[in-house]
Amino acid sequence: MRIHPLGVKLALFCTIFSSFSLIAQNGKTTSDKLASIIEKVENFEPYNSKAYPLGNYEADWEMEKAEFAKSQLKRIDSLPSDSLSDTEAISFELMRFILQNRVDEYTYGMHLNPIQADQCFHLDLNYRIKPILNYADAKDYLNILNAIPRYVDQQLVFIREGLKKGISQPKIIFQGYESTYNNHIVSDFSKSDFYAPFDKLPDAISPTQKDSVLAAAKTAIQESVVPSFKKIKSFFETEYIPKTRKSLGISETPNGKVFYQNRINYYTTTSEYTADDIHNIGLAEVARIKSEMDSIVKQVGFQGSFADFLTFLRTDRQFYATSGEDLLKEARDIAKRIDGELPKFFKTLPRRPYGVIKVPDAIAPKYTGGRYSGPTNETESGHYLVNTYKLDSRPLYTLPALTAHEAVPGHHLQGSLTMELGDSIPQFRKDLYLSAYGEGWALYTEFLANDFGLYRTPYEQFGRLTYEMWRACRLVVDTGIHAKSWTREQVLEYMLSNTALSEHEVNTETDRYIAWPGQAISYKIGELKIRELRKRAKEALGAKFDIRQFHEIILEQGTVTLPILERRIDAYITSVK
Repeated sequence: MRIHPLGVKLALFCTIFSSFSLIAQNGKTTSDKLASIIEKVENFEPYNSKAYPLGNYEADWEMEKAEFAKSQLKRIDSLPSDSLSDTEAISFELMRFILQNRVDEYTYGMHLNPIQADQCFHLDLNYRIKPILNYADAKDYLNILNAIPRYVDQQLVFIREGLKKGISQPKIIFQGYESTYNNHIVSDFSKSDFYAPFDKLPDAISPTQKDSVLAAAKTAIQESVVPSFKKIKSFFETEYIPKTRKSLGISETPNGKVFYQNRINYYTTTSEYTADDIHNIGLAEVARIKSEMDSIVKQVGFQGSFADFLTFLRTDRQFYATSGEDLLKEARDIAKRIDGELPKFFKTLPRRPYGVIKVPDAIAPKYTGGRYSGPTNETESGHYLVNTYKLDSRPLYTLPALTAHEAVPGHHLQGSLTMELGDSIPQFRKDLYLSAYGEGWALYTEFLANDFGLYRTPYEQFGRLTYEMWRACRLVVDTGIHAKSWTREQVLEYMLSNTALSEHEVNTETDRYIAWPGQAISYKIGELKIRELRKRAKEALGAKFDIRQFHEIILEQGTVTLPILERRIDAYITSVK
């Protein structure tokens, strides 16, 4: 999964779009009018204001953003799109999709619930901890630390309003949640994770500057960071968690059924599916993948039931690293093996490198097995984060599939290529992330890695299948929770009986599905569409089918909706024929 914290998600609309070149302010062509809309959104203050290093989350501003989105949606709906170029037509459709979602998010009060099981307004702050490379970096980072109290206060206003309106998360997901804030409540400022960048100030900063920076850092930690996390702790433990709802499914909340269908539409980027459709697709995929898993169980000569085999995989020490560093070394080895195969399958490769690092300790207990974190500026690489917490829940046989998904040819390759498209697409499309495309692509690359010969043992093949099964199960359990009143116990039983995921990972994943309606279905729906399109192209083109060109068509316009992607592949088939 690519990291996409709520704070970043809210800010996404704020940083949308650096633009087409404008011919005239009041251009007469559709292209000019579309460019004008993009420019207007780009310049909608205070999106780019340095006064809000962590973003502005005032209630009036949220309403103003929604009204602005409505006005631009009305403008874009008035434009005839038939005269646009292919790239402009994609920008037109994506802009409309984004604006509509911004309206929907406000309509359904999503800003009143910036909380999830493994992502949250305060957890997002962990991603702000970055190395300091020069004096300007130090000042920017200090500004972020000093902005935390205002940021927290604004978020708490929203959450309190959400509680009054019946918008909250279920109480059940907050077991063990204290680790998300307790780790940042320290008596010694120098022990704070937020102080860590100041321990390694570069030589480019003069001694006098270092003295002033370190003094300011001490003050920021003691007066801004630690008090803010104390406030967060008090809020969750005395005010929020006692008032959260007992029910799990979003459909059991006010207007919840309509909201869930809206999220299905958003996360699949289409209006094609109902909850029942998704549920049934999931059941069919689970049955198909299960038969492939059974074949591997027979192949390795295991004596026992399928459940016994899963127990064997979860408990036998041969499948687990003995230290966090060993796990990271294994992930790095897999990543480099994949790197060597990429030219056979891709015409264009990204220039931006990536590293393999561990998940920060402060967020590891509630974190998934691994994720990708993209660069935030030109001096950073991307990072594939591997969770080294609780090693007995991090099996080595799933690591090849995880690495393909999070690093290359998954999130890093796709995301970096998009950022390197230059002026060929507007900036808002470089910043855009749609799970059906991004997560669908990453899951497809787990399947593609089979063509690389990445999976060298039957157990690693089983690991690939268990990851695919995991995503197929998501279709069943997400709709089960949010449309069919499933209990948490039903979800756990279904996941544990069908995948080789550890019990710890199944528990953290289940909390995520409960807290984030609809997002989990995007992976499998997107992957199924890409595999369907690959099969369609191969059958239509026969010997003329080129896997490198197919991937080029998938990736060359950056993030798109599934309907756009399907039209592009159909056009590719026609052109080759």
